[in-house]
Amino acid sequence: MQYIASNKGFLGIKNPSIKDTRVIIVPYGLENTVSYGKGTSNGPKEIIRASHQVELYDEELGYEPHNEIGIRTMKPKKMPKNNPAALKLLEQTVDEIWKLGKFPFVLGGEHTITSGSIRPFVNNLEKLTIVHFDAHADLRNSYEGRKLSHACAIRRCLDYKNVDIVSIGIRNISREEFGFAKENGKRVKIFWAKDKISSRLKEIVKQIKGKNVYISFDLDVFDPSLMAATGTPEPGGLFWNETIDIIKAVIRNSEVFGVDINELAPIKGFHSYNFLAAKLCYKIISYRFHRFPLRERVR
Repeated sequence: MQYIASNKGFLGIKNPSIKDTRVIIVPYGLENTVSYGKGTSNGPKEIIRASHQVELYDEELGYEPHNEIGIRTMKPKKMPKNNPAALKLLEQTVDEIWKLGKFPFVLGGEHTITSGSIRPFVNNLEKLTIVHFDAHADLRNSYEGRKLSHACAIRRCLDYKNVDIVSIGIRNISREEFGFAKENGKRVKIFWAKDKISSRLKEIVKQIKGKNVYISFDLDVFDPSLMAATGTPEPGGLFWNETIDIIKAVIRNSEVFGVDINELAPIKGFHSYNFLAAKLCYKIISYRFHRFPLRERVR
C-alpha cells in the first residue's frame, strides 16, 4: 500500500508510523455516471488540499485528535473506466485496510462508491446498517440504463440481504423509490428533511443502537446555502450543527466500521465548500476515536 508523502496528505500532517496509524484516507474520485453537475473526480484532491487549513485543535474535545489517532492518506489509484471494475478495486482496497486493523475513510467521487466500499463488511459481519446522509433516496433500480449509477447507490447496497438502511435528510424521491421504500419498510427507514430531524434524534438512535454501522455521507444532504458544490443540490437541507449532533449520536451508540464522503464537485474560486467537507471528515474521525463511550445514552 502506497501513501502520500508526509505533510501532503489529509490535514497536512507528518505521517505516523504504520503501527501508530488507525485511520487510512482513501481518495477515490470515481466519476462515471454523474447526470447533472460534474466534477466529483476532483473532490478528493480538493478535500485534502482544504484540510491543510483545518485547525487541528478541537475546542469541543479539548485536544488535537490526530495526535492520538494517527492518520495516513493513500496515494490515489488509477481509476477504472467502468463501474464494476472500479467498485471491485475499491472493495479490495477497503478489505486490505480492514485486514490491517485500520479504519477506512473513503473520499469520493460519485455516490456509486458505497456499494463497493461496504462489501468487506457485508461479507464478514452478520448485519450492517448504513446510515445514509443524502438529499436523494438513491433507491432506483436503474437510472439512464445503468444499475451501477449514483442514483442507484443505496438500492445496490440493499442487494445484500444483511444490509439495512437509515436515510437522513431525504427531500427528493421518485414514485418508484417511494414505493420500494414502503414495500421494504423493515429494511429502509427514512427521516425526511422536512420533519425537523434534530427533534427526532432519539428515534434515529433507536434505529442504530448497538448495531454495526457504515456511514455514507452525500454532501448534498446540506442545504445549498451551505453546500452548493455538488452535482444535484436540493433546497431545504440540513445545517452544520444539527448534522454534527446526529453524527455524534450515531457514533456514540453504534460501532462504526467505515465511512465515505461523496459528491463534492468543487467550484473554482469557492473554497468554503471544500473546507466544509474537510472539516466534516476530521470531525467524524475525531468522534469515532474519542474517549467517550461509543454507546453513551443520548440526552
